[in-house]
Amino acid sequence: MKGLSQAQEIAEQLKRCRIDYTFTSHLRRARKTLEIVLQDRPQAPVFMDDRLIERCYGLLQGRSKKRVANENPDLYAQINRGYDFVPPEGESLSMVEKRVLSFLKQLRDWLGQARGNVAISCHSNSIRPTRRVFEHMNVKQMLQLESPQDCVIIYDLHLRNVSNESSRGRGAKLNWKGIVTSRKVRLATDTRNRGVCTIQFRLFFGV
Repeated sequence: MKGLSQAQEIAEQLKRCRIDYTFTSHLRRARKTLEIVLQDRPQAPVFMDDRLIERCYGLLQGRSKKRVANENPDLYAQINRGYDFVPPEGESLSMVEKRVLSFLKQLRDWLGQARGNVAISCHSNSIRPTRRVFEHMNVKQMLQLESPQDCVIIYDLHLRNVSNESSRGRGAKLNWKGIVTSRKVRLATDTRNRGVCTIQFRLFFGV
């Protein structure tokens, strides 16, 4: 299976990396990728947060991209490369970005108390705004992104004014206030959501 081999490739790339905390959505493929990565790291806590979930395409959920493009090229262009376009009963990319940015802000604040390296297993559309933040892209550049599904993206971040106190391990897990199965994302729990990519943040403090 292609997805399994991609997950194993990601695990191999992260083999020598220390992982202290991990985050994913509850969708099966993202969780399975993380499970494979963590096979030799049973101590790393896993936090589930559906702000990282794949974009909801509403009434178009599960339909072939190729078929939609053939039937209605204008609609496909709006969905695929539009920022504010909302599919019927679905999400625009700007809506996805809003929830992802909420996650990233909480992650930044939380890591001020729970220092360490973070691995995130997320999806094709939730990784776009994440990359926009850390790679300083504008909206147009973000809309053109196609992230590899068998390659780890690593960011070295330098945070200032970080507390000396640490709440690692069990205490840190209890302090994470994640969002699971967000009611604002109607159909994002659909198992037909496929795209997933894993990224790691390697964080350094007090620089």
